[in-house]
Amino acid sequence: MHKLKSISKMLQSSSLKKTVNCEPTTVNSYFYYIFCCLFILLICAVGQSFAQNRYSVKWVDDGDTIVLMDGRRVRYIGINAPEIDHKDKKAESCGYIAKNYNKNMVLSKKVRLEFDKERYDQYGRLLAYVFLEDGTFVNKVMIGQGYAYCLYRGPNKRYNKKLLGAQRDAMTARKGIWKNWKEEKNGYLGNKKSKRFHLETCAFGKRTGLKNRIFFSSKWDAYWEGFAPCKRCVE
Repeated sequence: MHKLKSISKMLQSSSLKKTVNCEPTTVNSYFYYIFCCLFILLICAVGQSFAQNRYSVKWVDDGDTIVLMDGRRVRYIGINAPEIDHKDKKAESCGYIAKNYNKNMVLSKKVRLEFDKERYDQYGRLLAYVFLEDGTFVNKVMIGQGYAYCLYRGPNKRYNKKLLGAQRDAMTARKGIWKNWKEEKNGYLGNKKSKRFHLETCAFGKRTGLKNRIFFSSKWDAYWEGFAPCKRCVE
């Protein structure tokens, strides 16, 4: 009788140990299952969001502006391409070359838009950094090929250094608008805050505060430092 009680206790003890040993495994399996489900849902959500951030390009206006399938116009941040003819203005040198290069790169393709602090310009256009599906940074390519120059526009300045680096490479290689560079000797006044430069005789340039003034002996030097021309006084 005493032996039976001892065996019974041993069995109970063994059963208890099995139960104790099983519970953590069961709990761990349960949490692992939940984790996997949540991870899969997260991947799906990210993938869907990533896909939704891709847009087909319906039209190319010029070297720095496109139109999406939904009708929205997108202006590339940080660059300015030569103008094509419109209204009473003639096309600028390389204007149509820049447009065609941009067109060959993005038309009828899907692009990813990356925004900065300011999302729209005064004309209601989306301001964006544009990337192809293979990761090609379109804004940078347009500058790097010499079909656009840096156009500072605060507060959107996330890629300013990369864009300026691409511009200096294009200038050094004499690509696009830099190919047959010629200019008359003039003095130019730059505004460190707006990153615009003017002829020293320009009334708008003269309004620049003394602490923001910087002088250049050529347009080339101003472009090299990332300044863009005042459209009223610099051709």
